[in-house]
Amino acid sequence: MDFDLTDDQKSFRESVRGFAQRELAAGALERAHSSDYPWDVAKKMASLGLIGLTVDEEDGGGGGSLMDAVIAIEEIAAVCPRSADVVQAGNFGALRVLANFANPEQKKRFLPPLLDGSGLICVAMTEPGAGSAVTELTTTATPDGEGFRISGSKIFTTHGLHASVFLVYVRFGPGIDGIGSVLIERGAEGLSFGAPATFLGGEDWNPLYFDEVYVPAENVLLGPGGFKKQINGFNVERIGNSARALALGRYSYELAREHALVREQFGRPLCEFQGLQWKFADMKIKLDAAQLLLYRAAVDAENGFPSAEQTAIAKVMCNRTGFDVANESLQVLGGMGYSDEMLVEYCLRRTRGWMIAGGTIEMLLNRIAESVFDRRFSQRATR
Repeated sequence: MDFDLTDDQKSFRESVRGFAQRELAAGALERAHSSDYPWDVAKKMASLGLIGLTVDEEDGGGGGSLMDAVIAIEEIAAVCPRSADVVQAGNFGALRVLANFANPEQKKRFLPPLLDGSGLICVAMTEPGAGSAVTELTTTATPDGEGFRISGSKIFTTHGLHASVFLVYVRFGPGIDGIGSVLIERGAEGLSFGAPATFLGGEDWNPLYFDEVYVPAENVLLGPGGFKKQINGFNVERIGNSARALALGRYSYELAREHALVREQFGRPLCEFQGLQWKFADMKIKLDAAQLLLYRAAVDAENGFPSAEQTAIAKVMCNRTGFDVANESLQVLGGMGYSDEMLVEYCLRRTRGWMIAGGTIEMLLNRIAESVFDRRFSQRATR
């Protein structure tokens, strides 16, 4: 059992850190408060191979591990928290599902712009009546010739305002086995967008409406029976969520620690007050524990998708830790921490959202409990 990074991982970490300090330090505050997707950052990352790290080399990616992508998020977020979103979009979630389950022709069509930073894929899963109970989705895929007509709506589509292609969860038929996914490109006839809205964390989203959108057979990613594969892929999304939450908590912690070393009150530095010493000790314990759980989930996924149980444990711990540490760090920083002149308040808002996105804390606790007792606990009302 080795708790240290390999030499190659250490070298990669140093390379990403150098890139972040050179290219991303300037403008970090402005990026965090901008509603635009940082396309310039995506292009720079793509040129260094930081997008598509986990995609097979034969498909145009880096052929790296999930752990490599986690390291990239950590190092990017340490300098520019907002830019960590680009690593997430370019390595986890919808892109990873596409890269793993698409056929060769689909990969040839869709992957190149996503990997060179000129395109962006967005998952369209949540519906007004199907959030945590995602299997209750009602967006339908009705056969039409050799293809399908898609009708329904989606909400909470992160990057929906900017995406060039949407991975849409649809229902081909009844039950869980009737759920699959299709790829719909921006500009498709019948696809329309609702008014943009903004999350507390600053990310924008907009409703998507599908009015008999025609999807040819070649745009079906996973047909009926594909739901379990999609959810396995979504565990990768949760690793990216966890990594960002933890990284933003650590970013806040480091700012607060530096502040406590130099800020004086009552004639001595803040770090000399025992109340703050214990606060930092608690934060350090939480950060280290969460990182170990995150690394376990990422490393054990080397030969496939991460374990659902380990991912759930890591996400709950990282989500809670990221938010708690950002909150305590803001308290240490006082008025400046509460001001938008520093990014700690931004980190607090973002980490709060990740306790909901990608599977709520409560749903993941249910999943963990099922592992504890080795039985399924249905949340559905008895009929």
